[in-house]
Amino acid sequence: MKFRTAALAIIGACALMAAAWPAHARALRIVTSFPPSMIEKYRTAFHAARPDIEIEFVQRKTTAAVALITGGKRLDADLFWASAPDAFELLKMEGRLAPLAPRDTGTPPVVAGYPVNDPNDMYLGFALSGYGVVWNEAYLARQGLAVPRRWRDLTAPVYHGHIGISSPSRSGTTHLMVEALLQAEGWARGWAVWRQVGGNLATVTARSFGVSAGVARGRFGIGITIDFLAQPVELADAPVKFSFPDQKVFTPASIALLKEASNIEAANAFVDFLLSVPGQLLLLDPAIGRQPIRPEFYADGVTDGPNPFALSDEAATWSFNAARSAQRYELVNILFDELITFRLTQAADIWRTVYEVETSLRDASDTEAARRVTQARALLGEMPFGESEAAALASTVKLVRVPRGLPASDEQTRLTTRIRDWAAQNLDAAHDAAAGARRRLVELGRLPALRTGDGAP
Repeated sequence: MKFRTAALAIIGACALMAAAWPAHARALRIVTSFPPSMIEKYRTAFHAARPDIEIEFVQRKTTAAVALITGGKRLDADLFWASAPDAFELLKMEGRLAPLAPRDTGTPPVVAGYPVNDPNDMYLGFALSGYGVVWNEAYLARQGLAVPRRWRDLTAPVYHGHIGISSPSRSGTTHLMVEALLQAEGWARGWAVWRQVGGNLATVTARSFGVSAGVARGRFGIGITIDFLAQPVELADAPVKFSFPDQKVFTPASIALLKEASNIEAANAFVDFLLSVPGQLLLLDPAIGRQPIRPEFYADGVTDGPNPFALSDEAATWSFNAARSAQRYELVNILFDELITFRLTQAADIWRTVYEVETSLRDASDTEAARRVTQARALLGEMPFGESEAAALASTVKLVRVPRGLPASDEQTRLTTRIRDWAAQNLDAAHDAAAGARRRLVELGRLPALRTGDGAP
């Protein structure tokens, strides 16, 4: 009923917004990572408000959209509209954005530790999204698993082989989650958490929506995702639930004016609509499912979702640094893929052995097995370089997203090879340490000998 009332408000407000508009040489062109279900809602509503402005959407994943905008060819587009703030910061650093005047929405500068608008007015937040976990209730019941309440719960041995995530190199939303944890926990500690979560993964999906779909179909029980992707569109009645961990992470989805924009007046009209009350009410459509940027929606009870504006004190211990994230954007993606995505099976086998040995040692200690399994765990938390070297590498080596089948630059190839070789040596050493600990317990009669094909080291 709330949405039906809101829809009537949209229609009335849209009629008031309509005005004469000069003809343009081409349609207003918007590059976006949003799905067709959201795009078409906004196309229809904006057309009702401004029938004189034609819109053309160029739909791409965030990583592909950034590569498209920063590529050598002229894109001839006006707006960039997406979820990941660090993607906007990357485009800002590349000089691809033009100033965009803020609109008065009543939104504070920072929400839950996250800046809403760019301080230099190069991009504006229009919606808020929360990261959390999606789970299959029947799956967890069969496996005797509890719903994770904290992000660190995902490193627990009981979740080994039960978690799914998408690759940050293929999903801007996942990249933001990876980076947020790195900033909240610190480089070394954050990567140690991600590497252990990586050891618990059942799969790394190619697309963001594959996480919720995999949970819905019971391929794995828990997925790390964002609120608006929690319910697979093609599985509307899927048995999935979504919740926010105790340490809540909310981030703004944004819009920016591209430097090469030619339909500037039309672009500003779309931004006006997006941040207006009618445009914000559209976010409540179940097909869109996002949190409005206007605080009054929460005070008035228009939305039933959690109130991000009540979390400022909770998030005051840290604030997301979008510039830092943008500078090391591709480096973080390369590290995640080389250490986690491409090493999924090997890392999972090593962690399985670590968990098995540690469980046995809780019943009866053994100094030699404990020393080796401690060494294995330490190796599995290491990184090829620290944060200061990562910053230096990110600033000196031009890292870009390379389309499949095309070669990277020599510098990027050398850096990727260095990380890949380090990962191989690191995991081989962790394998040897974990296997040595297990062999020790086999000799003591505490664990059974492995049969061929068991999969553990």
